[in-house]
Amino acid sequence: MFTHLSFRAERKSTIITIDLSFERWNEIFGDPVLTAAIVDRLTYKAYLVNMNGNSYRLKETKEWISAQNN
Repeated sequence: MFTHLSFRAERKSTIITIDLSFERWNEIFGDPVLTAAIVDRLTYKAYLVNMNGNSYRLKETKEWISAQNN
């Protein structure tokens, strides 16, 4: 991922969605230095959109389960 992001830096747009905050990315990559480098590349000249709110998938799943039980 680091190599891919480094190659794309300032050349192409990249969209990444994840439900973990940057502080928890070390749990994924396991190396704090690599994690910091990846976050640095991703956030340089970036627009960060924090999308907190109700999950549409969870709502639809609950509706689907409810419909199955009726």
